[in-house]
Amino acid sequence: MDWQGQKVVEQLMQILLVISGVVAVVVGYATESFRTMMLIYAGGVVLATLVTVPNWPFYNRHPLEWLDPSEAEKHAKPQVVAKKRFSKK
Repeated sequence: MDWQGQKVVEQLMQILLVISGVVAVVVGYATESFRTMMLIYAGGVVLATLVTVPNWPFYNRHPLEWLDPSEAEKHAKPQVVAKKRFSKK
């Protein structure tokens, strides 16, 4: 999954959970049933899970270009610079 796909997944998850929560509260209030409210919300969570967890093809529309390993060997590796510690006098 690419970065754009992760952004879409996050937005879809939030939208689906908010909509299912609102619908669950309204229907639960109208029917005066806590069980109905929880079942509707649980259905929304399952739907959001099925839409967002699998790596669907439309989440991979912007693949990343990785550097070829042979090209990586040609370039110098970054060096770690040690920090100087000051002693207390």
